[in-house]
Amino acid sequence: MPDNVVRVCSQAEIAPDTVKAFEIGGRTLAAFNIGGKFYVTDDECTHASASLADGMLDGEVIECSLHFGAFHVPTGAVKAPPCSFALRTYKVLLRDGDVLVDLDRDAAGEPA
Repeated sequence: MPDNVVRVCSQAEIAPDTVKAFEIGGRTLAAFNIGGKFYVTDDECTHASASLADGMLDGEVIECSLHFGAFHVPTGAVKAPPCSFALRTYKVLLRDGDVLVDLDRDAAGEPA
């Protein structure tokens, strides 16, 4: 496996329609299971230091528990203020029941 591809967790660790934070290589990532599809983003809200895994997941939107800003999980796009900067997303790979991410690529597969 390339150095930039790392294991986040097993798919079974994230129940459907939930989010959970994981420490990976000095960074905290939020892993989402939305209707059986997995996404990984940075866990920290881009507006203030708050864990998005502590927020409320509503469909494909995660709302930060601190100031109620929101992001579209698949793209990282801002959905509600006070957030103004997009959330970093990661390319997800599913392998042998695990969720892996490419730390050098965003969710669309573009270089980060």
